[in-house]
Amino acid sequence: MKIPVSVLVVIYKSNGEVLLIERADREGFWQSVTGSIDFIGENLAQAAIREVFEETGIDAKTLPADALQNMRHQIEYEIYPQWRFRYEAGVFKNTEHWFSLRVPDEVAIRLSPREHIAYEWLPFAAAAAKCFSPSNGQAILQLFSSRAL
Repeated sequence: MKIPVSVLVVIYKSNGEVLLIERADREGFWQSVTGSIDFIGENLAQAAIREVFEETGIDAKTLPADALQNMRHQIEYEIYPQWRFRYEAGVFKNTEHWFSLRVPDEVAIRLSPREHIAYEWLPFAAAAAKCFSPSNGQAILQLFSSRAL
């Protein structure tokens, strides 16, 4: 069963483009990289690095040490009913921790076809608007509101 603690990682390039990936299980559901911790006590940054690699093929461990940033923001949200079966009975809320990852402009993307079927690089405002989750859009906007490009 999934643990109701997760990470969201906004992946972006120096030109302000943000990576969005389309879920395999819900057509038209575009998002940033997300994923739950694998075990109680898992380091959140390590979970973010793992999820980025699993979902996009990007090895954040090969990037500069400051490429991954903890945005020091977390939200609690209600788990969508169609995904509650993945959690213990009675679990309805998830706590999500936000991260950002700056990648080289020429980075290659290799999707996990079990999880995602397409990807796009979009200007940050367009990416924020396209996310199916309002909080994902907020994470993108928050990242770029404090960043001079």
